[in-house]
Amino acid sequence: MPDASVARLFRGMAQGVHHYLAEFLRICSVYLGIAVIVTVSMGFALPGLRDQALQVHKALLTALAPSSLGSDADMGVEPGFDSSSAIAMAVPEAPASNATGILGPARVAVPAPKKTASAASGAQTEALRNYISRKYKVAYDATGPLLNTVYKVGREKQLDPLLLLAVIAIESRYNPLAESHVGAQGLMQVMTSVHQDKFDDLGKNPLDPSANIRVGATILKDCISRRGSVDGGLACYVGATGPNDNGYGAKVQAERRRLALASGIALARD
Repeated sequence: MPDASVARLFRGMAQGVHHYLAEFLRICSVYLGIAVIVTVSMGFALPGLRDQALQVHKALLTALAPSSLGSDADMGVEPGFDSSSAIAMAVPEAPASNATGILGPARVAVPAPKKTASAASGAQTEALRNYISRKYKVAYDATGPLLNTVYKVGREKQLDPLLLLAVIAIESRYNPLAESHVGAQGLMQVMTSVHQDKFDDLGKNPLDPSANIRVGATILKDCISRRGSVDGGLACYVGATGPNDNGYGAKVQAERRRLALASGIALARD
C-alpha cells in the first residue's frame, strides 16, 4: 500500500512538472513569435524611413545647388571659390541694428575667401556645417548651399544669419518639405495662404528652399521693424499678438547661441 501511494505521488509530481513545462514552452513560443513579427516589421519599415530621409536631403541639395542660386558674384563669393563646399561669409558691415540676425571634413580643398573683420574663418565655417549636419541629420553636401543662401539673404535683409539658421532649426529642423496642420510650409514654415503673393513675385514654389528662406526672412525683418526688437519680432513671426509667445523666442535664441558656440562665430548684438 505504501508503494502505491508513493507511485501516485511521483506520478502527480511528474504531471505537475509536465504541465508547468508545457506552459513555459507555450509562453516562450508566444514571445518568440512576437519578436519575429517585430523584427520582420522593422526590416520592412526602416528602409522606407531611410529612403524618405534621403529624399528630403536630396531635395534640399538639389534645390539649393549653386546653379539655382545665381552666380558667384551675386552671392558675394570670391572668384574661384567653391560655393558648394564653403560659405560666402559676407555679413553686413553696418553697426548693430534691430535686426541681427555630416559628417566629416570637407571633401575638396578649396581656396579660402579674403578675410575681413566680418568674415568667418574656414574653421568656423566647417564647424557650423558639421554641427547642423550632425544635429539635424542633414546631408553634409547640402549644408554648403544652404548656408550660402542664408548668408546671402541675411546680408540683403541685414539679419544675423545665425538668427535665420536658428529659426529654421526650430521651425522645421532643416526639413525643406515640412508642412504643418495649419498650412505653414518649408524650412521657415511660412503661412502660404497669407504670403502666397511673395512667392508669386519670386516665381517660386513655397517648398523651394531658397525662396522659402527669402520670404521667411522678409517676414521676420518686417516683424522686427514693427515690434522694435528681435525678441518682439520673433513673437510676431510665430503669430503672437502680444509679448507672450509661449517660449518660442527663447527657443530660437537658445539655438542661436548653440550655433554660435559650436562654430565659434561671435553673435551680433541685437
